[in-house]
Amino acid sequence: MFTQLKSLGLFGLNAFSVDVEVSMNRGKPQMEIVGLPDTSVRESRERIRSALSSLSIALPARLITVNLAPADVKKIGTMHDLAILLGILVCMERIPAQPASRCFIGEVSLSGLVRSVSGVLPMALLAAQNGVTELYVPAENASEASAAGIPVYGVHSVGELIAHLNEDTGPAIRPQEPYTPQPEEYEETLDFADVKGQQNAKYALEIAAAGGHNALMIGSPGSGKSMLAKRIPSILPAMTTAESMETTQIYSIAGLLDGKHPLMTRRPFRSPHHTISGAGLVGGGTVPRPGEISLAHNGLLFLDELAEFDHRTLEIMRQPLEDRKVTITRAAGTVSYPCSFMLVGAMNPCPCGYYGHPKRKCTCSERQVRQYLNRISGPLLDRFDLHIEVEPVSFDSLSAKAKAESSAAIRQRVQTARELQNQRFAGTGIFCNAAIPAGMLQDFCPMDDAATALLRAVFDKLGLSARAYDRILKVARTIADLDGSEIIRKQHIAAAAQFRSLDRKYWGTNG
Repeated sequence: MFTQLKSLGLFGLNAFSVDVEVSMNRGKPQMEIVGLPDTSVRESRERIRSALSSLSIALPARLITVNLAPADVKKIGTMHDLAILLGILVCMERIPAQPASRCFIGEVSLSGLVRSVSGVLPMALLAAQNGVTELYVPAENASEASAAGIPVYGVHSVGELIAHLNEDTGPAIRPQEPYTPQPEEYEETLDFADVKGQQNAKYALEIAAAGGHNALMIGSPGSGKSMLAKRIPSILPAMTTAESMETTQIYSIAGLLDGKHPLMTRRPFRSPHHTISGAGLVGGGTVPRPGEISLAHNGLLFLDELAEFDHRTLEIMRQPLEDRKVTITRAAGTVSYPCSFMLVGAMNPCPCGYYGHPKRKCTCSERQVRQYLNRISGPLLDRFDLHIEVEPVSFDSLSAKAKAESSAAIRQRVQTARELQNQRFAGTGIFCNAAIPAGMLQDFCPMDDAATALLRAVFDKLGLSARAYDRILKVARTIADLDGSEIIRKQHIAAAAQFRSLDRKYWGTNG
């Protein structure tokens, strides 16, 4: 007896079709699984045997051979359990043969329950592309899979699914209602209205949020760097549908989705501790998993105490920051994860934190200050579009009773500026000003004569690098968008240039 069912596999973000072929012949009573299965796939034999036993179904005294095709692609995970079990039941004539338009994903427990698996959304999207009309997944994953736009059936147990496929009397498995994300709520988010003073820093972060720019904040302890950074999510623009799907797929693979809200509608905010390893930051493992930079895709990665991170760990980020994707190569294969994120760093100017403080004396030697600052390499520093000096807050600002501008008001301006960018970059694959390629700057960043003259003067006087020139122009583009101007003017260049000064003040470089 032979049968074939459809399932799906996953390696990184790459989903692929799997044909589960089951044959039952005379021979030594045993079950063999072939087709490059890993340990978790081979262990499905014991899970399936126990699950069938819980339903009072004994495996026949036959040689059962399971082939997971294509046989030259390694199969990883427990998502094939359900298809293998159903294939055995078809060969035992307990259920009818299944059409190719049906696809099955799920882990089977010893008691016959169907448990959730990671990465269901990218697999469901592939199923939709391949013409699958009925997708059976664990009930916990059904809402997530429904975003693929095909009929999805959430399965609680093997017994329930057998009854459904046999069309027995009793409650059938109903198709999952497509999940509809609700408008994002910000009531529980920290608000910029609570921040006293720091007008220049708040303006700089507004520019960063509007254009997707990287920003570095430097200031003494207690000046409010972390407080400001934690409020940036409250002013980030709403995610587009495409951004939501991209980010959700990464969180699906990582097993970090909330069952009640299976689609990511709020931009992620990731803030790893400075002891994180390189693999934890950019991704890795025997089976490469997404790291923090990919989990921050379409959102914000905040590195507090930037100078305390391992130097080699920080340097690993340089290429992903430029390419907006990270490629991880292992013996099992190569995986690429997207990592288009805003990088916000915060650091003290020296080990004691008071170098350059207007009222407190720094206790560090010049050598200690230099060694501390040099933990941030020139190439990494150059990848920050905005350099923000967070100065100590005055007593008058702290004691003021008036509330500062709310995050809602700032977010409205940011959203308007981002919508202008969406219109400008429609069909180009560019999603924000920070991602404009160097070769297209002249097309998207027109300047008047006064702005051109000022930028030339700044470039010559400060001896800027080509990358610094590009970044000043991109920031000026965002400032012009916030100002509602299609043309970049002199004041926009002047505002952008002032945020490229801290590298000269602290590092003694020219950007």
